[in-house]
Amino acid sequence: MSPPCHSSALLLVIMVLAVAGAEQSEERSCDVIGDESSESQMERALLKKLEPLSHMRFNVTVEKGKTESYVYHFRVCREVNSTLHDFGGLVQIDRHNGKTTVIGRINETQVFNGSDWIMLIYKGGDSYGRHCSGEKRRAVIMISCKRGITASSFSIISEEREKEQECFYLFEMDSSVACPAEDSHLSVGSILLITFVSLIAVYIIGGFLYQRLVVGAKGMEQIPHFAFWQDLGNLVADGCDFVCRSKPRNAPAAYRGVGDDQLGEESEERDDHLLPM
Repeated sequence: MSPPCHSSALLLVIMVLAVAGAEQSEERSCDVIGDESSESQMERALLKKLEPLSHMRFNVTVEKGKTESYVYHFRVCREVNSTLHDFGGLVQIDRHNGKTTVIGRINETQVFNGSDWIMLIYKGGDSYGRHCSGEKRRAVIMISCKRGITASSFSIISEEREKEQECFYLFEMDSSVACPAEDSHLSVGSILLITFVSLIAVYIIGGFLYQRLVVGAKGMEQIPHFAFWQDLGNLVADGCDFVCRSKPRNAPAAYRGVGDDQLGEESEERDDHLLPM
């Protein structure tokens, strides 16, 4: 084989290996039960809403006396161990013997939601064996709304395995992704108030700049329409005085003054009785 052909073949092998490695390294995501065409818009929207949690790993340890001790590993719409290619989204590891049991697989996913919660269900886990008629395990994860926290408080609530059918493991966690979108719509009153304040600000700032830069006003004269606002203030004061006065405008004063003229008049009145009759 000539050197150019050898180089081309080597390059082709490297490209094939790179593509295969990229495919293997790409993590699988949740696949809702049923055909892809049957997935509803709601299910797609919920899976997209859960994407911020996909890069996180959650663990919880459970001990039942001295004989049973398990560690549960959970990922949201990702395999716990992508090298195994077992689609295990939630697995149980026995701490005594190291046995790994798949509780639920991401290729058999169901997802529901309410006003402030999202329920993620992984089906198709390993068989129960002698429990639950030997059916496959199932993991139910209740994600409740808690604002300001991406994810926390992952824990197991119970394991229902004493029934004949429909057994499941129930887990819960808190996350802000389950919270409803906050209503950011403004009321009509708020819009009018913002508009009014904005217009006032434009009027004051624009008028101030015009008076200062164009007219060349100084001091209080820089206030736009200063004379008008000054007269308006006086008129408002007169109106308040007229409306709020509690006695007629022509009523005499109910008190005697203490001016010099009035004191003089009082002294003359006091001397009246000294005049001869």
